[in-house]
Amino acid sequence: MEQCEWNFGPSSVVMGKDMGGIREMLTQLMSQLNPQGKSIIPLGHDDPSQFECYRPAKVVEDALVEAILSHKYNCYAPGNGLPDSRRAVAEHLSPGLPYKLFEDDVYLTAGFRQTMETIFAVLSRKDANILLPRPSYPLYDVLLAYNDIQARHYNLIPERDWEVDLDQVEAIADSNTVAIVLSNPNNPCGAVFSHGHLAKLAETAKRLGLLIISDEAYSPMVFGNKPFAPMGLFATVVPVVTLGSISNRWLVPGWQLGWIVTCDPHGILKDTQIKEAIGKLLNLVCDPATIAQGALPDILKNTPQEFYGQTLQMLAHAAEICYNRLQKIIVLNCQFKPQGSLFLMVKINTNGFEDINDDFGFCTKLAKEESVIILPGSCLGMKNWIRICFAVPPSLLEEAFDRIESFCQRHTKST
Repeated sequence: MEQCEWNFGPSSVVMGKDMGGIREMLTQLMSQLNPQGKSIIPLGHDDPSQFECYRPAKVVEDALVEAILSHKYNCYAPGNGLPDSRRAVAEHLSPGLPYKLFEDDVYLTAGFRQTMETIFAVLSRKDANILLPRPSYPLYDVLLAYNDIQARHYNLIPERDWEVDLDQVEAIADSNTVAIVLSNPNNPCGAVFSHGHLAKLAETAKRLGLLIISDEAYSPMVFGNKPFAPMGLFATVVPVVTLGSISNRWLVPGWQLGWIVTCDPHGILKDTQIKEAIGKLLNLVCDPATIAQGALPDILKNTPQEFYGQTLQMLAHAAEICYNRLQKIIVLNCQFKPQGSLFLMVKINTNGFEDINDDFGFCTKLAKEESVIILPGSCLGMKNWIRICFAVPPSLLEEAFDRIESFCQRHTKST
């Protein structure tokens, strides 16, 4: 073809070095695997549904089949979701709150990711910034960059069970700060924040004039000694937008059904037109599958408590295995036993290794030599830490730690 100077090319934002997120990092690690090596053990993912022990309840599957066979849900749904399904989410989340949620407070989305895409796009304006935790889910940063919003990071303090550094929050916020994001139960730390700590966060956000965006993708998946407290409990103090989905608690991430809930008993989000903006934006984007929306009321109402209990029991057992096995590996430091979600963070003592200089080197060599995939902490904002997802069968988790222990012994400096 004749040489020509083309006028098109990819967006510099999309092609930015920090835009890859977890999927790109895991793909990079998978490329290091030895084709003739050991079987793969995936501890870097966040999708336990591939394993037989983490399958959805039968009533969940039956609800989807019934929605399909009813022929009621072959149509397009309203942009903010089917009214009955939105009402079901409101009724599901209202118990325990000091006010009642209604259908108009709920907006259904095509998965959890779209909840974040939507709220960040709605809050986007010139010079705006949003406060994110460190360590953090990297998609937050990606979506803020895509919406031309500055990310500012506050620390979660490992020595205080990963509590928010509230003094730092006050120090980094300014007149252009529009919101603060919190993940509870926390990804990637496995922390569950106490009622008292969340109350302090609410008062801090009110003082600064901030909206709280509460990522509750793993609620109420807690198995430690701290009960889960939804951020919506404090919406009488400060407006809260809660983000959730059926992906994790119901073990169906591929169904791609999430929700945005405006916890706003004083009408602040209505007066500031945030609610209107969410509705307008959802009229422009891809909807969640109508059949999944149609199944949602039965899923929320009929999933048996025994199913939730069995899932939490498996996760608690897996967290115990991780914590106990890590105490025996001197070059890995895990002082905090996870209380919720599917994850824990582990600090690497790089000085203890002969030929490993950082978290990326650790994860790359581990993948190549042992076929164990673990996420480097650098892509979560924590250099020389690693994130382990423990939502795998216990026997596979034990084998993974056998390999990790052997790997660390081979690479540890001789004394």
